[in-house]
Amino acid sequence: MQGKQPRLRDQVRAVIRVNHYSVRTEKTYWYWIRYFIRFHQMKHPRDMGPSEVNEFLTWLAVHRNVAAATQTQALNSLVFLYDKVLGTPLGDVGNVIRSKKPRKLPVVLTHDEAMRIINHLGQPNKLIASLMYGSGLRVTEACRLRIKDLDFQQQVITVRDGKGAKDRTTLLPATLIEPLQNHAENIRKAWQHRSEDYLHPVSLPFALARKYPAAGRSLEWQWLFSSPVLSTDNLGNVSRHHRHISSVQRSVRSAAKAVGIHKRAGCHTFRHTFATELLKRGNDIRTVQDLLGHADLRTTQIYTHVLGQGFAGVRSPLG
Repeated sequence: MQGKQPRLRDQVRAVIRVNHYSVRTEKTYWYWIRYFIRFHQMKHPRDMGPSEVNEFLTWLAVHRNVAAATQTQALNSLVFLYDKVLGTPLGDVGNVIRSKKPRKLPVVLTHDEAMRIINHLGQPNKLIASLMYGSGLRVTEACRLRIKDLDFQQQVITVRDGKGAKDRTTLLPATLIEPLQNHAENIRKAWQHRSEDYLHPVSLPFALARKYPAAGRSLEWQWLFSSPVLSTDNLGNVSRHHRHISSVQRSVRSAAKAVGIHKRAGCHTFRHTFATELLKRGNDIRTVQDLLGHADLRTTQIYTHVLGQGFAGVRSPLG
Protein backbone atom coordinates (compact mmCIF):
# COMPACT_ATOMS: atom_id res chain seq x y z
CA MET A 1 0.00 0.00 0.00
CA GLN A 2 1.35 3.33 -1.02
CA GLY A 3 2.17 5.86 1.75
CA LYS A 4 0.03 8.88 2.40
CA GLN A 5 0.86 11.95 0.29
CA PRO A 6 2.83 14.49 2.40
CA ARG A 7 1.12 17.77 3.25
CA LEU A 8 1.81 20.62 0.84
CA ARG A 9 3.71 22.48 3.59
CA ASP A 10 6.05 19.51 4.01
CA GLN A 11 6.53 19.15 0.25
CA VAL A 12 7.48 22.84 -0.06
CA ARG A 13 9.90 22.59 2.88
CA ALA A 14 11.56 19.47 1.44
CA VAL A 15 12.12 20.99 -2.02
CA ILE A 16 13.42 24.27 -0.56
CA ARG A 17 15.95 22.45 1.61
CA VAL A 18 17.09 20.16 -1.20
CA ASN A 19 17.78 23.31 -3.24
CA HIS A 20 19.62 24.90 -0.28
CA TYR A 21 17.40 27.98 -0.10
CA SER A 22 17.67 30.08 3.06
CA VAL A 23 15.26 29.80 6.00
CA ARG A 24 14.04 33.35 5.29
CA THR A 25 13.22 32.38 1.68
CA GLU A 26 11.34 29.33 2.96
CA LYS A 27 9.23 31.48 5.30
CA THR A 28 8.54 34.06 2.57
CA TYR A 29 7.56 31.49 -0.07
CA TRP A 30 5.24 29.65 2.30
CA TYR A 31 3.63 32.94 3.40
CA TRP A 32 2.62 33.76 -0.21
CA ILE A 33 1.60 30.20 -1.06
CA ARG A 34 -0.68 30.09 1.99
CA TYR A 35 -2.04 33.58 1.15
CA PHE A 36 -2.81 32.40 -2.41
CA ILE A 37 -4.66 29.31 -1.14
CA ARG A 38 -6.72 31.34 1.35
CA PHE A 39 -7.55 33.95 -1.29
CA HIS A 40 -9.14 31.16 -3.37
CA GLN A 41 -11.18 29.74 -0.47
CA MET A 42 -8.71 26.95 0.43
CA LYS A 43 -8.63 25.32 -3.03
CA HIS A 44 -5.55 23.17 -3.56
CA PRO A 45 -3.04 24.77 -5.98
CA ARG A 46 -3.08 21.66 -8.21
CA ASP A 47 -6.76 22.45 -8.92
CA MET A 48 -5.85 25.99 -9.98
CA GLY A 49 -3.60 27.49 -12.62
CA PRO A 50 -2.48 30.65 -14.47
CA SER A 51 -5.88 32.38 -14.36
CA GLU A 52 -6.10 32.06 -10.55
CA VAL A 53 -2.52 33.30 -10.18
CA ASN A 54 -3.35 36.27 -12.45
CA GLU A 55 -6.42 37.09 -10.36
CA PHE A 56 -4.44 36.92 -7.10
CA LEU A 57 -1.55 39.10 -8.33
CA THR A 58 -3.94 41.68 -9.79
CA TRP A 59 -5.88 41.80 -6.51
CA LEU A 60 -2.64 42.43 -4.62
CA ALA A 61 -1.87 45.44 -6.83
CA VAL A 62 -5.38 46.91 -7.08
CA HIS A 63 -6.91 46.20 -3.66
CA ARG A 64 -3.92 45.71 -1.37
CA ASN A 65 -1.78 48.35 -3.07
CA VAL A 66 1.40 46.33 -2.49
CA ALA A 67 4.80 47.52 -3.71
CA ALA A 68 6.18 46.23 -7.01
CA ALA A 69 8.85 44.19 -5.20
CA THR A 70 6.19 42.57 -3.00
CA GLN A 71 4.08 41.59 -6.00
CA THR A 72 7.16 40.12 -7.70
CA GLN A 73 7.96 38.19 -4.52
CA ALA A 74 4.45 36.69 -4.53
CA LEU A 75 4.82 35.73 -8.21
CA ASN A 76 8.23 34.11 -7.61
CA SER A 77 6.77 32.08 -4.74
CA LEU A 78 3.96 30.73 -6.92
CA VAL A 79 6.27 30.03 -9.87
CA PHE A 80 8.45 28.00 -7.47
CA LEU A 81 5.41 26.13 -6.14
CA TYR A 82 4.12 25.07 -9.54
CA ASP A 83 7.48 24.44 -11.19
CA LYS A 84 9.55 22.84 -8.42
CA VAL A 85 6.98 21.36 -6.03
CA LEU A 86 3.95 20.39 -8.12
CA GLY A 87 5.92 19.73 -11.33
CA THR A 88 3.45 21.66 -13.52
CA PRO A 89 5.08 24.93 -14.68
CA LEU A 90 2.70 27.89 -14.75
CA GLY A 91 3.58 29.17 -18.19
CA ASP A 92 1.97 32.44 -19.25
CA VAL A 93 -0.18 33.96 -16.49
CA GLY A 94 -1.56 36.62 -18.87
CA ASN A 95 -1.69 40.38 -18.40
CA VAL A 96 -1.34 41.18 -14.73
CA ILE A 97 -1.92 44.71 -13.45
CA ARG A 98 1.52 45.54 -12.12
CA SER A 99 2.20 47.58 -9.04
CA LYS A 100 3.94 50.84 -9.84
CA LYS A 101 7.57 50.90 -8.83
CA PRO A 102 8.40 54.36 -7.48
CA ARG A 103 12.04 55.30 -7.57
CA LYS A 104 13.26 55.72 -4.01
CA LEU A 105 16.72 56.72 -2.96
CA PRO A 106 18.24 54.88 0.00
CA VAL A 107 18.61 56.64 3.34
CA VAL A 108 22.29 57.41 3.93
CA LEU A 109 24.09 58.62 7.05
CA THR A 110 27.08 60.90 7.25
CA HIS A 111 30.23 59.36 8.69
CA ASP A 112 29.67 61.33 11.90
CA GLU A 113 26.07 60.11 12.22
CA ALA A 114 27.12 56.49 11.64
CA MET A 115 29.82 56.70 14.32
CA ARG A 116 27.44 58.34 16.82
CA ILE A 117 25.05 55.41 16.48
CA ILE A 118 27.85 52.82 16.68
CA ASN A 119 29.43 54.41 19.75
CA HIS A 120 26.08 54.42 21.55
CA LEU A 121 25.70 50.64 21.19
CA GLY A 122 26.86 48.08 23.72
CA GLN A 123 28.74 44.91 22.79
CA PRO A 124 28.39 42.77 20.77
CA ASN A 125 26.01 44.99 18.77
CA LYS A 126 28.69 47.67 18.53
CA LEU A 127 31.01 45.24 16.74
CA ILE A 128 28.20 44.01 14.48
CA ALA A 129 27.22 47.57 13.48
CA SER A 130 30.90 48.41 12.91
CA LEU A 131 31.12 45.48 10.47
CA MET A 132 27.98 46.58 8.64
CA TYR A 133 29.41 50.08 8.18
CA GLY A 134 33.09 49.20 7.80
CA SER A 135 32.68 46.12 5.58
CA GLY A 136 29.30 46.70 3.90
CA LEU A 137 27.77 43.56 5.41
CA ARG A 138 24.06 42.90 5.60
CA VAL A 139 22.85 42.33 9.16
CA THR A 140 22.27 38.62 8.43
CA GLU A 141 25.80 38.30 7.02
CA ALA A 142 27.35 39.98 10.07
CA CYS A 143 25.39 37.82 12.53
CA ARG A 144 26.33 34.62 10.66
CA LEU A 145 30.09 35.16 10.74
CA ARG A 146 32.16 32.33 12.18
CA ILE A 147 35.71 32.35 13.56
CA LYS A 148 37.06 30.85 10.32
CA ASP A 149 35.64 33.69 8.21
CA LEU A 150 38.12 36.28 9.51
CA ASP A 151 41.56 36.57 7.92
CA PHE A 152 43.45 39.10 10.04
CA GLN A 153 46.67 38.79 8.04
CA GLN A 154 45.06 39.59 4.68
CA GLN A 155 42.49 41.92 6.30
CA VAL A 156 39.67 40.09 4.54
CA ILE A 157 36.26 38.84 5.65
CA THR A 158 34.69 35.92 3.77
CA VAL A 159 30.91 36.08 3.53
CA ARG A 160 29.52 32.57 3.18
CA ASP A 161 26.20 31.83 1.51
CA GLY A 162 25.20 35.49 1.15
CA LYS A 163 22.19 36.72 -0.80
CA GLY A 164 21.62 34.45 -3.79
CA ALA A 165 23.61 31.69 -2.01
CA LYS A 166 26.86 33.32 -3.16
CA ASP A 167 30.18 33.59 -1.32
CA ARG A 168 32.28 36.75 -1.53
CA THR A 169 35.10 38.54 0.24
CA THR A 170 35.11 42.07 1.58
CA LEU A 171 37.26 44.46 3.60
CA LEU A 172 38.21 43.88 7.22
CA PRO A 173 38.77 47.45 8.51
CA ALA A 174 42.14 48.01 10.20
CA THR A 175 40.45 49.68 13.19
CA LEU A 176 38.44 46.50 13.85
CA ILE A 177 41.38 44.08 13.82
CA GLU A 178 42.27 44.47 17.49
CA PRO A 179 38.68 44.40 18.86
CA LEU A 180 37.84 41.39 16.68
CA GLN A 181 41.03 39.58 17.68
CA ASN A 182 40.20 40.18 21.35
CA HIS A 183 36.64 38.99 20.78
CA ALA A 184 37.83 35.85 18.97
CA GLU A 185 40.42 35.19 21.71
CA ASN A 186 37.70 35.36 24.40
CA ILE A 187 35.70 32.82 22.42
CA ARG A 188 38.77 30.57 22.08
CA LYS A 189 39.46 30.66 25.83
CA ALA A 190 35.84 29.91 26.74
CA TRP A 191 35.72 27.11 24.14
CA GLN A 192 39.02 25.65 25.40
CA HIS A 193 37.77 25.59 28.98
CA ARG A 194 34.46 24.07 27.83
CA SER A 195 32.37 26.77 29.48
CA GLU A 196 28.61 26.31 29.61
CA ASP A 197 28.11 28.19 26.31
CA TYR A 198 30.16 25.57 24.44
CA LEU A 199 28.72 22.34 25.84
CA HIS A 200 26.40 22.04 22.81
CA PRO A 201 27.44 22.16 19.14
CA VAL A 202 26.71 25.15 16.93
CA SER A 203 24.20 24.83 14.11
CA LEU A 204 25.75 23.91 10.75
CA PRO A 205 24.58 24.47 7.17
CA PHE A 206 22.74 21.75 5.22
CA ALA A 207 24.11 18.18 5.77
CA LEU A 208 27.51 19.26 7.09
CA ALA A 209 26.75 17.92 10.58
CA ARG A 210 26.34 14.41 9.13
CA LYS A 211 29.41 14.68 6.90
CA TYR A 212 31.66 16.14 9.61
CA PRO A 213 30.14 15.17 12.99
CA ALA A 214 32.86 16.98 14.98
CA ALA A 215 32.62 20.29 13.08
CA GLY A 216 29.86 21.72 15.29
CA ARG A 217 32.13 21.51 18.33
CA SER A 218 35.33 22.75 16.62
CA LEU A 219 36.70 26.25 17.25
CA GLU A 220 36.72 27.41 13.63
CA TRP A 221 32.98 26.79 13.21
CA GLN A 222 31.98 28.72 16.35
CA TRP A 223 29.75 31.72 15.75
CA LEU A 224 31.46 35.07 16.17
CA PHE A 225 28.18 36.38 17.63
CA SER A 226 26.26 33.48 19.14
CA SER A 227 22.76 33.50 20.53
CA PRO A 228 22.48 33.61 24.33
CA VAL A 229 19.88 30.82 24.19
CA LEU A 230 19.90 27.30 22.75
CA SER A 231 17.69 26.12 19.89
CA THR A 232 15.96 22.79 19.33
CA ASP A 233 15.15 21.65 15.78
CA ASN A 234 12.16 19.54 14.72
CA LEU A 235 14.20 16.35 15.30
CA GLY A 236 14.96 17.30 18.90
CA ASN A 237 18.62 18.18 18.29
CA VAL A 238 19.89 20.96 20.59
CA SER A 239 22.41 23.45 19.18
CA ARG A 240 23.46 27.07 19.47
CA HIS A 241 22.44 29.42 16.69
CA HIS A 242 23.88 32.82 15.80
CA ARG A 243 22.62 36.04 17.37
CA HIS A 244 19.10 36.85 16.17
CA ILE A 245 19.02 39.72 13.69
CA SER A 246 15.89 41.25 15.24
CA SER A 247 17.75 42.02 18.47
CA VAL A 248 20.45 43.87 16.51
CA GLN A 249 17.85 45.74 14.47
CA ARG A 250 16.02 46.90 17.60
CA SER A 251 19.27 48.07 19.20
CA VAL A 252 20.32 50.07 16.13
CA ARG A 253 16.93 51.78 15.81
CA SER A 254 16.94 52.65 19.51
CA ALA A 255 20.51 54.00 19.31
CA ALA A 256 19.67 56.17 16.29
CA LYS A 257 16.73 57.66 18.17
CA ALA A 258 18.79 58.14 21.35
CA VAL A 259 21.56 60.12 19.61
CA GLY A 260 19.08 62.34 17.77
CA ILE A 261 19.35 60.99 14.20
CA HIS A 262 16.14 62.17 12.53
CA LYS A 263 16.36 59.79 9.60
CA ARG A 264 14.76 56.40 9.03
CA ALA A 265 17.99 54.69 10.02
CA GLY A 266 18.34 50.95 10.52
CA CYS A 267 20.88 48.19 10.01
CA HIS A 268 20.76 48.35 6.21
CA THR A 269 21.47 52.09 6.37
CA PHE A 270 25.04 51.24 7.40
CA ARG A 271 25.47 49.23 4.19
CA HIS A 272 24.13 52.15 2.11
CA THR A 273 26.50 54.49 3.92
CA PHE A 274 29.46 52.15 3.32
CA ALA A 275 28.81 52.26 -0.45
CA THR A 276 28.30 56.04 -0.57
CA GLU A 277 31.44 56.73 1.45
CA LEU A 278 33.55 54.54 -0.86
CA LEU A 279 32.21 56.28 -3.99
CA LYS A 280 32.62 59.68 -2.40
CA ARG A 281 36.30 58.88 -1.84
CA GLY A 282 36.83 58.10 -5.54
CA ASN A 283 36.69 54.28 -5.48
CA ASP A 284 35.72 52.49 -8.69
CA ILE A 285 32.01 51.61 -8.84
CA ARG A 286 32.73 48.06 -10.03
CA THR A 287 34.95 47.45 -7.01
CA VAL A 288 32.12 48.69 -4.78
CA GLN A 289 29.75 46.36 -6.65
CA ASP A 290 32.01 43.38 -5.87
CA LEU A 291 32.37 44.34 -2.20
CA LEU A 292 28.60 44.62 -1.83
CA GLY A 293 27.95 41.41 -3.77
CA HIS A 294 25.55 43.04 -6.24
CA ALA A 295 24.80 40.89 -9.29
CA ASP A 296 23.81 43.91 -11.39
CA LEU A 297 25.79 47.14 -11.64
CA ARG A 298 22.53 49.11 -11.86
CA THR A 299 21.85 48.21 -8.22
CA THR A 300 25.13 49.85 -7.21
CA GLN A 301 24.54 52.89 -9.45
CA ILE A 302 21.72 54.11 -7.21
CA TYR A 303 24.40 55.45 -4.86
CA THR A 304 25.71 57.82 -7.54
CA HIS A 305 22.29 59.51 -7.43
CA VAL A 306 22.56 59.83 -3.65
CA LEU A 307 25.85 61.66 -4.20
CA GLY A 308 24.37 63.87 -6.91
CA GLN A 309 26.85 62.61 -9.49
CA GLY A 310 24.21 62.11 -12.14
CA PHE A 311 23.95 65.79 -13.09
CA ALA A 312 26.77 65.90 -15.67
CA GLY A 313 28.63 68.64 -13.81
CA VAL A 314 25.66 71.04 -13.69
CA ARG A 315 25.90 73.50 -10.80
CA SER A 316 23.17 75.44 -9.07
CA PRO A 317 22.85 79.19 -9.90
CA LEU A 318 23.58 79.82 -6.22
CA GLY A 319 26.99 78.21 -6.64
